[in-house]
Amino acid sequence: MTETDYNKYFNDPSYRNKRMKKKRNNNKRKFLLISGAVAFILLGIFIAIIYSGLPSLEELENPKPQLASKVFSADGELLGQYFIENRIETQLNKLPDHLVKALIATEDRKFYNHWGVDVTRFLKAMVKNLFSLSLKEGASTLTQQLARNLYELKVTRESQLDKGVRKIREWITAIQIEKNFTKNEIIELYLNVSYLGRSAYGIEAASRVYFGKSSSELTLPEAALFVALLKSPRDFDPVNNYDNALKRRNLVMYNMVSTGFLDKDEYDKLKQEPIVLGSEKPNVMRTIAPHFMEYVRLQLSELADKYGYDMYRDGLNIYTSIDIRMQKIANEVAAKHILEYQKLFDKNWNWSKNKDLLATLIDEAIKKSREYRSVESQEKKAAIYNRLKKDEAFIDSVKFAATRIEVGFVVIDPFTGEIKAMVGGTNQIFGRGLNHVSGIKRQPGSSFKPIIYATAIENGYYPAYTILNQKFDYNGWSPSNSDNEYSAYETMRYALAHSLNVITGRMTISEIAPPKQVVKLAHRMGIKSKIDPYPAIALGTSEVSPLELTSAFGTFVNKGIHVEPISILKVEDKDGILVDQFVPEYVQAITPQTASILESMMMDVVAYGTGAGVRRYYQYPAAGKTGTTQNYSDAWFVGYTPELVAGCWVGFDDHRVKFTGWYGQGARASLPIWAMFMEGAYKELKIPVGYFNFSDGIEEAAFCKKTIELGDARLANNYCPEVVYDIINPKHLPMSCEIHTDKNVIIKEERTGETGW
Repeated sequence: MTETDYNKYFNDPSYRNKRMKKKRNNNKRKFLLISGAVAFILLGIFIAIIYSGLPSLEELENPKPQLASKVFSADGELLGQYFIENRIETQLNKLPDHLVKALIATEDRKFYNHWGVDVTRFLKAMVKNLFSLSLKEGASTLTQQLARNLYELKVTRESQLDKGVRKIREWITAIQIEKNFTKNEIIELYLNVSYLGRSAYGIEAASRVYFGKSSSELTLPEAALFVALLKSPRDFDPVNNYDNALKRRNLVMYNMVSTGFLDKDEYDKLKQEPIVLGSEKPNVMRTIAPHFMEYVRLQLSELADKYGYDMYRDGLNIYTSIDIRMQKIANEVAAKHILEYQKLFDKNWNWSKNKDLLATLIDEAIKKSREYRSVESQEKKAAIYNRLKKDEAFIDSVKFAATRIEVGFVVIDPFTGEIKAMVGGTNQIFGRGLNHVSGIKRQPGSSFKPIIYATAIENGYYPAYTILNQKFDYNGWSPSNSDNEYSAYETMRYALAHSLNVITGRMTISEIAPPKQVVKLAHRMGIKSKIDPYPAIALGTSEVSPLELTSAFGTFVNKGIHVEPISILKVEDKDGILVDQFVPEYVQAITPQTASILESMMMDVVAYGTGAGVRRYYQYPAAGKTGTTQNYSDAWFVGYTPELVAGCWVGFDDHRVKFTGWYGQGARASLPIWAMFMEGAYKELKIPVGYFNFSDGIEEAAFCKKTIELGDARLANNYCPEVVYDIINPKHLPMSCEIHTDKNVIIKEERTGETGW
């Protein structure tokens, strides 16, 4: 400011006011410019925030709701699903017309006339919200609701600001959806992604959860209930809030009357109908084969990286080998038998005789408990330990868990390897855990013996071959027969039928069935578990899984060809395009002649041997072998018919808990499940009864009975007074009888190849 200006400023008031006004205007302009710039920046940030939460163009054009992968049985029934969101996709043309009308009448009456946003409805809602000072009044169209559900625009614990931002995003996204899809496509998407309570996403999954049927079969009142649930699955839940659900359902149907979709007289009748659900407590669809579902899931998980799919989101169609009819029978007979056997065990088990075991179990249970592991200080751990040790309820839970009888039962088609039924445990409300068919390994006991005998037959021996039924000591190993009864020489056929341990033991300490050969043969027959090549293999001391042993037995009925078990037949993507098809592996494990000979020998096990209990339930052709391990720890029966092979294990998860006596034998604890299943399957499924047929190359031969009794079975000649008939592979014919001649002279017996037993 110059000196003249300075003097004017102090001496001329008008000049001073003019200068001050000019300065204020300058400041005001600066403020407006800065405010405008800030507002512009904030608006830009707000718009950026809005658009950052919008779906991409790719997502808009190709929406990908998470779809449950469906698992189907061999006969096309839905067996179960794998999902994060329980959703099954369906098509609009498969849905009943009254479902769509109920939806339109209640949620968006102008749906076919707006472009994604109903402005009139929105303005009315905003007026109500202004008066109530909230954003509670909604005005979302179906398209806006679809935008919210499909692209997860809503966040948890939404503030009023969050809600306002979300509404704008819904508007923009709804308009984009209307540009990309027809009205019918929008309705179809909406019904496929909406949450309807009880872990059900989409109308198809909800229909199966609530009513146990397809959405195409929904009645009008049932469809109206689902439209009611759209408002609040919790408040209108038909189980927990029945009256609310009924009122809301009827309101939906009344809306149909108001819009001309339903006749008033028809409404008056329908509103009287109660809500009848498929079960008292609808939940996520349960499967009839939970252990099989988990078995398949584990296999699919291993293949996921190879094929690049997500079985929980991609909506795969998985076609499996399971037969639902057989599975139902397997579930029923296993549950019935185990229930009876649990009572028998509880009556015979005495904790007072097992005090040390109980103390150990309690100690282990306390240290594994969440309460004990959740604290760090030793002082607190000790306090929890001492309290639980005296807690009667806790002790009872330990006792209960330890003494629960478990079961593993599997049925396989021996010609295709397809698993037809699987009961992996007594728990039929099973998610993930121990599968007692594929996930355990136990000593098979005598049920392993057919593999020993198959080795002997492969080595040129035959059912009428005789072995001394007396105890022996082989480097400190001296097995005993289960009944502690012994005799002179017995044929291999008789020894297998009656499960004579000492005879099987003599086979593995000699050239008849050397352990190393047995191991090789077992692996060819499908047993993948490690088997120790020691003589004790004769008694089934190496652990195997029920699935392995059952699959191995299928080799006998399939003429010596082992077929690897298979559960998944093919996998398709959500559009039905084949991902892969699966076929089993085939291996000629033993000769057809050996398979037929073992088949004949195991038929005698069922006819008059340890497996004779089968005949109490099942009268048609069958072959098999029982198994009981030391101190009744594990009970087995594995057997087959001309059409099916099945194996059953019964025992306890804890090896220290055992059956206490005779009722723990395989013939009693396991065999009835096998036999009752076969009886039910053949009767209910009307399976044509087949018969065992010997392979070419098997002949019947006459043996001199006297030579059998003397321990050197020979073919009978015309002079032998008594003969025994049995089958034989003519490639391995024994010598003829030299005892009986035309001069009736007894020639001294000579046993070549004597092993010095």
